[in-house]
Amino acid sequence: MKKAIFIWLLILITGIHPVSGQELEYRMELGGALGGSFYLGDLNNTPFRNLGGSGGIMARYIFNPRMAIKGNLFLGHIKGDNQNVFIPEDGYAPSTEGGTPATVTFTRNVFDLGAQFEFNFWGYGTGKSYKDNSRITPYMLLGAGLTFAPKPADIVVGFNIPIGVGVKYKLKERINIGFEWSIRFTTSDALDTTDPEGAQAIHPYGIPAKGLKNKDCYSMSLLYITYDLFPKYRLCNN
Repeated sequence: MKKAIFIWLLILITGIHPVSGQELEYRMELGGALGGSFYLGDLNNTPFRNLGGSGGIMARYIFNPRMAIKGNLFLGHIKGDNQNVFIPEDGYAPSTEGGTPATVTFTRNVFDLGAQFEFNFWGYGTGKSYKDNSRITPYMLLGAGLTFAPKPADIVVGFNIPIGVGVKYKLKERINIGFEWSIRFTTSDALDTTDPEGAQAIHPYGIPAKGLKNKDCYSMSLLYITYDLFPKYRLCNN
C-alpha cells in the first residue's frame, strides 16, 4: 500500500502520465474475409462478369501506423464462357474466316496464398494519442503469391502478382473492418482450361503467351474483419 502511494505521488510530482491514458499499439491483426471473385482472360474481358464467391483468412504484421505486411489464404470460384468472344475450334487451322466457331465454358476453384505490403495514406489508429492517427484510411497494396487451381481441369500451379486498393476502419480499439479490391496477375495461361477433347482457351488463336503477356488473371473484392493481437507495451511519454 505504501509503495503504491509513493508511485502515484511520484507521478503527480514529475508530471508523468500512466500508460492507460495513451493509445495502445498492436503488433498483429488476425481475421477473415468474404466477397466475390472473377476471371479475366481469353473467355472474359469484362470486369465483374461471371462473378463467383471468395473468402478466407488473413493476418497483418504492423510495422507502424502507415505500413504493414499482410498474409492471406483465400479461395475463389471463377468461371467464364465465350458468349461475347469468338473462339475457334482450332486456333491453328489455316482459314481466312478464322476457323469454325466453338462454344467454350469453364468453372473452377482457385486457392491463393500470398503476402502483400500495405501502405496507409493516413496514420491508422484510434486517434486518441499524441500521434493524432485516423480511425479510417485508404491504402494500397503490392505483393507476391502462389496460385493453385485443382481439377476438374488440368491442375494449375503458378506465381501471381497482386495489386490493389482498399479502405480500413477501426470500429473499436481492437476491431477493424475494411474493404479491399485487388487483381492477381498470374504466370499461367491455363486457368481457363477446358475439356481436352473440345475447344481450348489456351492459345485459342495460335498465339503463345510469353512472360505476363496474354496470361490469365483473377480479381477479388473482399469485406473483412480483424482483431488486434499482441499489444506493444510502452512506458510513458512526458
